[in-house]
Amino acid sequence: MAKKAIDILKVYKNENGPDISTTNNRVIEKDGLYFKDIDGSGELKPFDDWRLSPSERAKALLDTLTIDEKLGQIFISDWRTAAKQEDKTKLDESGYLDEGDFNGKTIFGEQNLPSTSVLLKDWWARHLILRENPNPEDLTNYLNQLNAVAEECEHFIPVQVVSNSRNENGEVVFGMNDASGVFAAWPGTLGIAAAVRGDSLDIIDRFGECVRNQWNAAGLRKGYMYMADVISDPRWQRSYGTFGEDPKLICDIFERLIPAVQGSDEGVTTDGVAMTVKHFPGGGARENGFDPHYSMGQWNVYATEGSLEKYHLPAFQVAAYKNVSSVMPYYSKPSKEKSKSQHSLKGSEVDMKPYGFAFNKYFIDDMLRNEMGFKGYINSDTGIVHNMRWGVEMLDEPERIGFAVNHVGVDLISGLFDIEYGKEALARATNNYYDKHDVPEGFTKEQLVLTPEALDRAVLRTLTEMFALGMFENPYRDPENAKKVISDTESYWKEAMDVHRKSVVLLKNDGTLPLQANKKVYVECFHKKPEDAEKSTEALRNALKDRLTLTDTPENADYAILFANPSSGEYFNATPGYLELDLCEDKVVVNVDNEGKPTEETHKETTLYGVNRIKEISETVHANGGKVIANVNVTLAWQLGNLEPYVDALTAGFDTYPSAVIDVMKGEFKPVGKMPVTLPRGDEVLKVNKDGVCISPNDVPGYDKDKYIQDSLKDENGKAYAYRDTAGNYYELDFSLSY
Repeated sequence: MAKKAIDILKVYKNENGPDISTTNNRVIEKDGLYFKDIDGSGELKPFDDWRLSPSERAKALLDTLTIDEKLGQIFISDWRTAAKQEDKTKLDESGYLDEGDFNGKTIFGEQNLPSTSVLLKDWWARHLILRENPNPEDLTNYLNQLNAVAEECEHFIPVQVVSNSRNENGEVVFGMNDASGVFAAWPGTLGIAAAVRGDSLDIIDRFGECVRNQWNAAGLRKGYMYMADVISDPRWQRSYGTFGEDPKLICDIFERLIPAVQGSDEGVTTDGVAMTVKHFPGGGARENGFDPHYSMGQWNVYATEGSLEKYHLPAFQVAAYKNVSSVMPYYSKPSKEKSKSQHSLKGSEVDMKPYGFAFNKYFIDDMLRNEMGFKGYINSDTGIVHNMRWGVEMLDEPERIGFAVNHVGVDLISGLFDIEYGKEALARATNNYYDKHDVPEGFTKEQLVLTPEALDRAVLRTLTEMFALGMFENPYRDPENAKKVISDTESYWKEAMDVHRKSVVLLKNDGTLPLQANKKVYVECFHKKPEDAEKSTEALRNALKDRLTLTDTPENADYAILFANPSSGEYFNATPGYLELDLCEDKVVVNVDNEGKPTEETHKETTLYGVNRIKEISETVHANGGKVIANVNVTLAWQLGNLEPYVDALTAGFDTYPSAVIDVMKGEFKPVGKMPVTLPRGDEVLKVNKDGVCISPNDVPGYDKDKYIQDSLKDENGKAYAYRDTAGNYYELDFSLSY
């Protein structure tokens, strides 16, 4: 496609039906109505007829597709916009599509990729992942251009581009928080949960509406969002993307969030955005925090009897009940050896076969589909064919594809465009491959090949979603309108800012807050990296110079306001030991071996550079009769023993804008947020013994851990796990103070 799609777009309006938009006049007029001519035949066929149901149309179209067309549609992978191409001569005439080749390695494997046009026309790929953060106009033009190329194919099948969530503030992290600041930016999901706990679930209705309207305006119609996982091991790197540790609240949120984003209780609508809820059956049950992006985190351990049913499954049941469009299983696999007896929500005993959940027929087919009633499609997590193939390492790539799609029921495999491996898996169903090659022990040939029936089932499900979204009729969007809805609509940005304020939790206050006027204030930010701290401090001082009377040194301050932004670990790579939650600098901690057990060796960890200066600043300010106030950014359940004792007032934010925190500190907004997660007391309640077993169970949320912790660690109130501050308050689920 050479010309800019929006410049050649034609729109045909049906009085009581959908608009039909096209860049090459593939339109049929009949009975006074307009229809998209999907196969270019000029004849109205069932798949063209928007008066039929999405499932009827999908089945009719499926029956006309070739094997190559189908194979291209069971894989989804990252794709690049024009911004990634340094050689501008390799862009299409519109300037939005990269028509160069790409040869290289990613975290998910190595691949040689073609131009965008070849990908769409010859490879028949129709599912792409966007990890860049273009402005609304460029994003919309890019999505339009992809669909214009798709219209040049024999069968028009829209290009569905998916993204991780884009409406929360936070550090941009590949695969978790790919974008921030273009769409209306609410606080992190933990912050949304804190605001909801303190205010109302009505926040979720407005948040979901914002997501739906802004994404739909740009033509972005599917999101890898949101996480229904319950935090039960506080060292899990992905905690900040959850709604906290309370299964009931998470259920209540998803009951309202799914229809708000998708458009209805019955599933997606033509103005909705399809949701992919993750990570089934709950990623929070980590073994001592290890993440399954690396080998030590490949197990889900349910050390507490009944924990799967009680804590981790309920929100996914709500998602199924609310007809969520798709579900993403986690990489990890269940450990029978390390787990106690578990049952499904229907009471059946859980089969703990050691396969990653995307390869686990019991969890996907028996539990999720048959028992929980899930009707949508399964979208695997990214990389299961290559790097994160836990439990099926003994299979080759075609066998992993066949096993996931044919045997388990996965419909869309995320990772690389493994179309050639898919062809091989399909060929092995009929070419007598296993007459000359051994079937891996523990498997059967029928489980490992890709059958035409399984391929059809997978493609049928994703086609049905795109028909229901109205993408066949009207995949194009107006870039100017997208800019208006996303950037210029004040209401969503104002509402998001209001929720930022509501997300702030007041944890400690001796009467210091609200701030008194006309006092001298020293401001400093702390990060894991000193350069980040310096940059943030300068930015915050510039932002506050008209709101506070600033001083350059603690010695002259009536107030010191300290923003602590700790960080720990990476979720693609294991640390030498357990992920550190203490606010610390150069703390000596133990290493772990390949089985995740502590060793005699040690290393140093830093989560907050300069943390030891906090005590010095406190002593200096207090010597002058001043007060010290701090805010901690809770992206993980931090241990606050090196911060809280030295401050007179303490707030918690959750990727909350500093300006919103200051609004609360100044008393311009009454604090209403409540803790969505329990902060642990210290190392003593996270200690791991020589056998790799944590003193507090990894599969139980913080609010319930005291039931399983030894009495010798409990205080006079029978509490052991939650952090207790110098005022005697426990920083546990639902805790908050106010003015």
